[in-house]
Amino acid sequence: MPDVTTAPTPTDLLKRPAPVSLKDIHASVAEELVVFKRYFRDAMQSDIGLLDKVVQYVLRQKGKRIRPTLVLLAANVCGGITETSYRGAALVELLHTATLIHDDVVDEADTRRGVFSINALWKNKVGVLLGDYLLSQGLLLSLKNNEYELLHILSDAVRRMSEGELLQIEKTRHLDIDEATYYRIISDKTASLIAACTACGAYSATDDVGAIDRMRQLGEELGLAFQIRDDLFDFGGDDIGKPIGIDLQEKKMTLPLIFALREADVPERRRILKIVKKRKKSRADLHAVVSFVRERGGLTYARSQMEAHARTAAEILSTFPPTPARDTLLDLIVYTVQRKK
Repeated sequence: MPDVTTAPTPTDLLKRPAPVSLKDIHASVAEELVVFKRYFRDAMQSDIGLLDKVVQYVLRQKGKRIRPTLVLLAANVCGGITETSYRGAALVELLHTATLIHDDVVDEADTRRGVFSINALWKNKVGVLLGDYLLSQGLLLSLKNNEYELLHILSDAVRRMSEGELLQIEKTRHLDIDEATYYRIISDKTASLIAACTACGAYSATDDVGAIDRMRQLGEELGLAFQIRDDLFDFGGDDIGKPIGIDLQEKKMTLPLIFALREADVPERRRILKIVKKRKKSRADLHAVVSFVRERGGLTYARSQMEAHARTAAEILSTFPPTPARDTLLDLIVYTVQRKK
């Protein structure tokens, strides 16, 4: 971990030769994550046999825990972790887990992170009801402790996530997403929850409205960088590996493709859009689109935008006093743009 008195500047942020390890980031809040897991587990308990069985299955899954880690780090940066911090981290993870379960139902996905999804094992009805249960438990966790601001922060994130998903569905039908619309979608779909994490962490540790707002802005920028990195995975690259093509199969217009289409002439744009509109795309189709995006500079442009958002997040972080927690949060910003999956 770097000396807290000489933390890297935002300009130097992405020039580190060695990759940042999520394991090391988690290690910095290892004890706090143990406490968080207790809050998270307790909030999911039920005396209904089927519900408890499904919940235990969820608890056995090992996620990255980036969102609760963000809550805890933001709290530490803003003054220190409190009981409210742990409840905020549990509320965020309950909400995030609920949305993932609902997403699997909507997408008819059979697996999640390499294991069977809830709907694959217990069918859609159980998946929907479990997601509803987790969301309600998160809301009750806040209400029982009179933490109305946490409830407000997360409820606003849920609203934005829903609006972002619906806007993407609407625009995907017509393939008329420009860069401004793309940013609105990913800001609502992804960045809103990351911003809620950092805002909850700050709120749990300080009464300074300015600090809470700066942390929220940091999360928003970090969330944008996070989503653009995800979008880059779909196209492959030297630092990513084979293209996945999931977004292309689902006709999702992401930043690399949006930029490349903007740079292309009319005939070429029509040719690529014709491929994107296909219900089922062959490997040759995917290769044609990926090659087009690379040749037109889509990957380079998207990567530069991702790095710009990460630097903005780092600039906001530099306004807080230097501490080990601030260094670790900076590491998490770096990890976001360096990660391989």
